[in-house]
Order: sequence, then structure tokens, then C-alpha cells
Amino acid sequence: MGAQVANANEDLLSAVVPLMKLLCLTVIGLILAHPRTQILPRATFKLLSKLVFALFLPCLIFVHLGQSVTLNDVLLWWFVPVNVLISTVLGCLLGFVVCLVCRPPPQFVRFTIIMTGFGNTGNLPIAIVGSVCHNSDNPFGPGCSRTGIAYVSFAQWVAVILVYTFVYHMMEPPMQYYELVAEEKEIQEEPISNDISRPLLHEAEWPGMVDNETAHSKTPFIARVFMSISGSSQNTFPEIDFSEEGGATAGPSSPKSLRCLAEPKVVRRMRVVAEQTPIRHILQPPTIASLLALVVGMVPVFRDFVFGYDAPLSFFTDSLEILAGAVVPLVMLILGGMLAEGPNDSALGIRTTIGIIVARLLVLPLLGIGVVALADKLHILVEEDPMYRFVLLLQYTTPSAILLGAISSLRGYAVKEASAILFWQHICAVISLSVYIVIYFKLLAYV
Repeated sequence: MGAQVANANEDLLSAVVPLMKLLCLTVIGLILAHPRTQILPRATFKLLSKLVFALFLPCLIFVHLGQSVTLNDVLLWWFVPVNVLISTVLGCLLGFVVCLVCRPPPQFVRFTIIMTGFGNTGNLPIAIVGSVCHNSDNPFGPGCSRTGIAYVSFAQWVAVILVYTFVYHMMEPPMQYYELVAEEKEIQEEPISNDISRPLLHEAEWPGMVDNETAHSKTPFIARVFMSISGSSQNTFPEIDFSEEGGATAGPSSPKSLRCLAEPKVVRRMRVVAEQTPIRHILQPPTIASLLALVVGMVPVFRDFVFGYDAPLSFFTDSLEILAGAVVPLVMLILGGMLAEGPNDSALGIRTTIGIIVARLLVLPLLGIGVVALADKLHILVEEDPMYRFVLLLQYTTPSAILLGAISSLRGYAVKEASAILFWQHICAVISLSVYIVIYFKLLAYV
């Protein structure tokens, strides 16, 4: 009996202590950035964010994923990116249930669904895995950090594609409320053009995303493409050109003009929407690092040349590994700096805010346990690999992606509401993550 109690206490400590380390780093960042102390200005945190995004995180991904992945591993790990899609679908369904139960304001229905459905599958899981593996008595054994970060990195490209396609269009301002929102913006404040004056939320995870604004970013573009707007409201929108680029110079018999005439209207409108989808922005430093790591890891000649003690470029990969060590502390410091700005006033309502938090942090992880257990029963998971299952479970457990704050700013939709939801979710996630990681460790003990 005494041995069982001791083992239970050890399991509890091994699950909670890593989160306490991350919490300490976050609190340090909060103190450094708090308006009352202002030890470090906001511009410093934005610079740190850019360094993480452009340098440290790509180094981490390349080193850990490149050393861990082989062509056979790519075939075995296929469920990791698929699980991101499953967690997003289940989360969005939960978000729809939240809308039915909590009845948010009509203009925030799609916002509620996305904030419930799209979780943090990048920086925060990397930080959690790194902190868990920092203990010598972790339950995952040697090589814990390298394999865990490799699993997380392997799924990031799916999340990036979802952000620039599904999430980008779901966060489009609702057409029925566009004029009202536009008028409120004109009355309240001028557009912020100074990078330093932007909230840290907009730059914390994906710096520079807000700078990708186009003529249609802050308008209900899809609704205008597929629906006609009559009367004076049509004048408030930029004109949509349904012709091909260069249509003004193309003659009536040119191939572009002939294709335009031959295309059905629905196909033409879908093409226009696809052209306005910023999928070209997915090739950012972390994504490029993932692709390079996959190429190097899957080709034995490249792998032997780059990785290993006797590799000709071992000095280079060692340098990258040193840089990669800065990711976890900096990510948590930046998160603390973001939380120091506090929540904005939200028109979402307390009931809907609580509904999103409960659905995302409490209900979705339970569904995740069911999905992973079912996948294990069907023998589609890597055999006898607790870390593989832990990463899959983490994809259901993290709060909403901080990236959603940047998307809301880019689309000009629910910016204050995104700030408030992300703030309260990350506060509550301290408790929910602690509870579920203890549960996960208990479950993984039987794998």
C-alpha cells in the first residue's frame, strides 16, 4: 500500500513539476513586461518573437526532426498530421455545440467555432515536451526530447495549411455586420501602422502575419463573391475583379479571355476565392526547416553527411542545436509578455467565453483520449511508443493557438474578443494541463 502511494506521488510530481517550470518562466516574462515594472519594453519581446520564429525554432525543428525521421518513419508517423485534422474537426463540432447552448452574438458564431476548434499544435507542445523531458526520471526514457519534438514538428505543416485556408476564411468579417464593424473602427481608432505599437498578441507566434494584409483582407470577400450586394452597401466594399489578371490588356480572342468565357460562374468564383487565399505565405522559416529536415532525414547520403558524430557537418548541426536550446525559455517568456497586456473588453459575453474554455480545455481532451484509444485498438499507432501517444493527446489539450490573434487582426474581425479568449484560456490551461498530463501519464503507464 505504501509503495502504491509513493508511486502515485512520483507520477503526480513527474506530471506537475514540468508545468511548474514553464509557469515560472511565464511569470518571469509577465513581470518583465508588466506596465508597472516595464523592465523590458514591448519592442524587446517582439524582437525575441522574431528571433524565435526566424532562427531558434527552425534550428530546433531541423535538428530534432532531421535526426529522428527516416523514410520508414514518415510511413509510420502518418497519423500525427491526420490527428491534427481530427482534433480540429472535433473542436469545431464542439464549437458549434457551444453556439447552440450559449448563443453568442450572431456576428461571433464563426469566431466561437474557430476559437474552440483550432488549438496550439506548435510552440506550446514543444515547450511542454521539452520541460517534461528535462527531468532525468521522465517516463519516456532516453531520447525523449528529440523524438517528442520530432513528432510535434512533423505535424506543423498541416496546422500552417489550415491557418492560411480554413481558418483564414472562417475568420472573415460577417457580411451582415460589416458596415457596423467598419463604422465602429472609424470612430474608435485609426489603423495602427506602427509595428511597435501593435499588441504583442499579433506578433507573439507568427511575426509579420499582420503585414500580409491585402485589399480584401478586412472585408467579407467570400460572401461578396457568392452573393450579390444591392443598394448603397455595395459602395462600401472594394471592387472585385472576376476577370483574369491582365484582363485589361488581353484581347477578346486571347486564351485568358476564352477561358473566362468558357468557365461556369461558380467555377470562376471559386477560382477567384482560391487566388485570394494567402497559401503562398506558408513557406515561412519553420515550414522550410521542416521540409529540409524531411529531405535530409529521408535520404541516407544527406543524413550521414549532416548528422552524426563523424559527419562532415557535425560542427554545423552542433551549432544549430545550441541555438535550438533557446526556444523553450523564450517561448514562455513571450507568452508571459503577452499575458502582461491583460484581456481586452469583449462583446462575446461571459457565458460564451466560459463555454469555449470548458469545451476546449475540458471536453475536447476527453474526446482525444477516445480517439487515441480507438486508434491504438485499430493498431495504426507506433507500437510501444508512449511519447508518440503523448504528443497525439497533447494536440487535444492545448488552448487555442495564439496565431488566431494575428489572424483576427489581419481580417479585422473580433480582435478584442480574440485577445480576451486567449488570455483566459491560457490562465485556465495551467490547471487543465496539469490535470490531464497526470491522467495521460497514468494511461501511458499501461502502454
